[in-house]
This record gives sequence, C-alpha cells and structure tokens, in this order.
Amino acid sequence: MFAAYAARIDRDQPLNGLELGERPAPEARPGWTTVNVKAASLNHHDLWSLRGVGLGEEALPMILGCDAAGTDADGNDVVLHSVIGQTGHGVGPGEQRSILTERYQGTFAEQVAVPTWNVLPKPPELTFEEAACLPTAWLTAYRMLFTNAGVRPGDSVLVQGAGGGVATAAIVLGAAAGLRVFATSRDEGKRKRAEQLGAEAAFGSGERLPQKMDAVIETVGAATWSHSIRSLRPGGTLVISGATSGFNPDRTELNRIFFLELKVVGSTMGSKDELASLLSFCAAKGVRPVIDSTLPLDRAREGFAKMADGELFGKVVLTV
Repeated sequence: MFAAYAARIDRDQPLNGLELGERPAPEARPGWTTVNVKAASLNHHDLWSLRGVGLGEEALPMILGCDAAGTDADGNDVVLHSVIGQTGHGVGPGEQRSILTERYQGTFAEQVAVPTWNVLPKPPELTFEEAACLPTAWLTAYRMLFTNAGVRPGDSVLVQGAGGGVATAAIVLGAAAGLRVFATSRDEGKRKRAEQLGAEAAFGSGERLPQKMDAVIETVGAATWSHSIRSLRPGGTLVISGATSGFNPDRTELNRIFFLELKVVGSTMGSKDELASLLSFCAAKGVRPVIDSTLPLDRAREGFAKMADGELFGKVVLTV
C-alpha cells in the first residue's frame, strides 16, 4: 500500500528523512481493527518524529501520522483515538501509553491498524477531512481549556501563537463555549484570522494586553513564556502542551509564579471520553476544524514543508 513514512532520522533537516512509496499493509491481530483511511491530518508530532524525538532508529521505517478518519471492515465511518495503551486494550500488560507512531505504524497510508478500543463512530455531520483534524490538536486544545484550565463561560483566556493547530482549535472552541478569547501572533494576517474565528482581540507577540487573563493556553514555549506568566491575574492558570520555539526560556519568572500563586499545568493529548465529547460538541454546535489546505497523500511532502516553515493557519489534511 502507498504511504508516507520516516526512512531516516535527520535532526537538522527532518524532511530529508521523509519517503513516499509502498509499505506492507497491516496484518490482522486479535483485539485490533484495520481501518481504510479516507483522510489524515498532520501534526508537529510528525515533524518531531522525523527529528528522532520519540522515534528511534530501531523503529524505522515508520509510517507517520497519528490522526485519521475512515471506514472499518463493516463499512462504518470511524475516527481514531491516537493514544495507544491508555487503558491497556490491545497491548501488552506492561506497555505504557504512547502516541500511535512512537511504536506502531501510522495513518499516512491507505490502511492503518489500531486497537479496537481506539475506534469511535464518526458523527455524520462531520466530513472525513474535518473529523481527521480532531484526535490530536483539537483534542489537546479541548483538554487544555475544559479539563486543565478550569475556565468557565465569561472567563478570559489568552491563546499564544495563533495559526498553529492547537492554538487555532483553542480559539474556536473557547469562543463557542462562551469564553473571552484573546490571541497573539507575529503575523498581522494571522491576527485578523484569529479575530474572524472568534477572538475578542489579537495582539502582536509580547504586546501589553488590555486586562489580566484567567488562563493562558501555551504551545509556543520559550519565546512566549515570560509574556504568558506576566499576562495572568493572581491565581491564574497557565496550561502548556508544547514548546515549538524551545524548551528553555531565558527567564523562568519563578518569583511571579509563587508570589502571585499562579498555577502551571502540563497537558498532553486527551482521553477517549474527551474525544467523544469533542466530536459531539462539534456536531451539535456546528463547530468545525479550521483546515489550511487539503492535499492528496502523494503530495504529503508539500504539507510537511508548510508546517516546517510555519506557513499555515489551521490543519493540513491528507486524503487517500
């Protein structure tokens, strides 16, 4: 079957390790389901995998892709939950949870196999392309906002780095849930898009905000860390799920964290139940993922290049 896969690890030039071509189809195994992929979406995790983060040389070649929607053997429309081993279904008793392509072949292919427990029904209101955007970036944003930030309708939330998959999802979901959403971006066009998607206002990176925030959604990391800490009200919460600009900020702002009794909460992905709730929320309220572009699988390299260059707003979707 045709697939996009990591053939080599290249920490400096990750796209050098990306190959497109034939790979073995998944074999049947007890407790697992093979899904015919209709659409799959890119995440920064796929780019990090090509750099060798969470993926070792011994696992190569590895088909990339964590998110997908498609049909099962009975013709049912399904969405995949990409955290494998979260409850032990379909894996060994001592296996820790992992994101799909850290141990198993991924979704950028004509078929993918996952534990049957990881398969959810796709709501008919969502297209395959829309549903394929939800299991990683949108689920991460959903958990950050509604599980870990502890915000309620009317609360103020700052989303750093408008344009990325998680940040875009947080803006749309937060606005739909009645939050006062503010956003930042270095790019004026992305700031305007953020406001069109429901942000009350958008600002340049590091700009002073009109008020202190109840929560900050942080995925940028080192470049925005100090601004995130300084933007919170006393007792506010910073939720972080990524650090695309680096893991080590120049200033930790520890004095502000303890003096203002700020909460810093790490957040990774989400649960199957949260994904089911996210699917229902989108279907019932008309919320739809923001798709930057849709490409056929054989043009996957173009999508990876857009993500690597930061030239996207929303998700890149690959269709099979």
